[in-house]
Amino acid sequence: MTDVDAIVIGAGNAGLTAAATLQRAGLRTLLVERHNVPGGCATSFRRGRFEFEVALHQLSGVGFEGQDFTLRGLFDKLGVADRLEFVQEEDLYRAVVPGSHDVTVPADWAGAVDALEGAFPGNRDRIERFFQLARDVTFWQMAAMRGMPADEVDPVLFRHGLRPFRDVLDEHFDDPALKSVLATYWTYLGQPPSRLPFQDMALMLFAYLEFKPWHIKGGSQAMSTALLDSFLTAGGDVRFNTAVETVLTERGRIAGVRLDDGQEVSARDVISNASLPLTYGMLDDPSVVPSRIRADLATRRIGVSGFVLHMGLDATPAELGFTTSTTFVNADVDDDRTYASWRTLEPARGICVSSYDVAPIGFAPSGATHVSLMTLQYGDAWEKIPPAGYAQAKFAYAETLLDRVEAIAPGIRDVIEEVDVATPRTMARYLGHPGGAIYGYDQDRTENWLFRDSVRDPGVEGLHLASSWAGMGGFQPTLEAGHRVARRLLRAQTA
Repeated sequence: MTDVDAIVIGAGNAGLTAAATLQRAGLRTLLVERHNVPGGCATSFRRGRFEFEVALHQLSGVGFEGQDFTLRGLFDKLGVADRLEFVQEEDLYRAVVPGSHDVTVPADWAGAVDALEGAFPGNRDRIERFFQLARDVTFWQMAAMRGMPADEVDPVLFRHGLRPFRDVLDEHFDDPALKSVLATYWTYLGQPPSRLPFQDMALMLFAYLEFKPWHIKGGSQAMSTALLDSFLTAGGDVRFNTAVETVLTERGRIAGVRLDDGQEVSARDVISNASLPLTYGMLDDPSVVPSRIRADLATRRIGVSGFVLHMGLDATPAELGFTTSTTFVNADVDDDRTYASWRTLEPARGICVSSYDVAPIGFAPSGATHVSLMTLQYGDAWEKIPPAGYAQAKFAYAETLLDRVEAIAPGIRDVIEEVDVATPRTMARYLGHPGGAIYGYDQDRTENWLFRDSVRDPGVEGLHLASSWAGMGGFQPTLEAGHRVARRLLRAQTA
């Protein structure tokens, strides 16, 4: 049996930052990844003369040199900041509902107010009050998350934090189109405004408006590779094409893992970047999981997955009509109906269009562009399709995304050179997540950090959870989660 200090399961965002943090602090760390490359969702693949970005649309929280609490600062701590070239996006997004509105929102508080007032005259004061409330709620939420006593937290957080985002919008605005534009990012959280807690949307708006949206030259794979190199340079050991078959326990605490080749590796600490159902299912002795943890898991709901159409196009963004890196095109302003459609195979009602060459990341040849069209879907509908009909179903559904994007890029079908399609089944197979969930559990109010403490208390001594299944989904939250969980482990060892 090989002995190490810690084992990290999965080389996704959280797994990479956790492994690099531990190894750079001096802990002998083994990183185990069942695929042949690092990254999980943070990776890319080639088709013809194009490289396709798998999942990253906009990286929040990067910020600028000297800003506190940024990913740039985290990357610096992990020794990779000077290896990454960040590409800033000037706009948050372009929001389009044909026949209703077509609005581009700059990535700047004042600029966003001006643009929204220009599109919806007479709302400047309301917009400014709304943005100020988002800043205030975010400030006090961050203070509470960092341990500020409740009696010192401003009541604005308690009054508004857990309110449905829709209620806050209705309180501030009358125009359905304006509310729709301000709510555009709701799909990044996987819950409609009627179910989404305001503090989650406030935090997202703050992350993008204060710290701007970014991408990375070379795509998210460049980030994953840099983090892996930091881990290896510090002396870490990684096993690719290897899966953890069993998490071993002894006397009620973690003792190590058994790999799929039968090898056992001992360690007193295991950090899992895998889903919670898979993590707890790998334990060799289920009885070590306290009843309160089992009861907690039973109340949680598998979250939403995604359908993505990747395209290599023989035309420039300007020729296609793409004016921003990120565009959301929706059928109408009925977010609840769109959310309900995610459990069906009815034509896509809303898509996120990512054009990676408006602010180029280097994936498309000169004169061409790489574009992805994405809509969210739960895995249930796809699991019911028989194997013989799967290919036909996925390409038929992809056509509905093309129908939707034609509103802003007419004739796009004529310049398609390369194409690849991923469904919730693809996500489930690649990520190993139940239902192909990309954000972990449904991110409604019951999944809020106030009510779930799985990150701090997984219930089994020596087990640590670092993934979207134990906190918020998305790139920034998971990158930060891996580092945070690793630091907590290090503090516990030195206490």
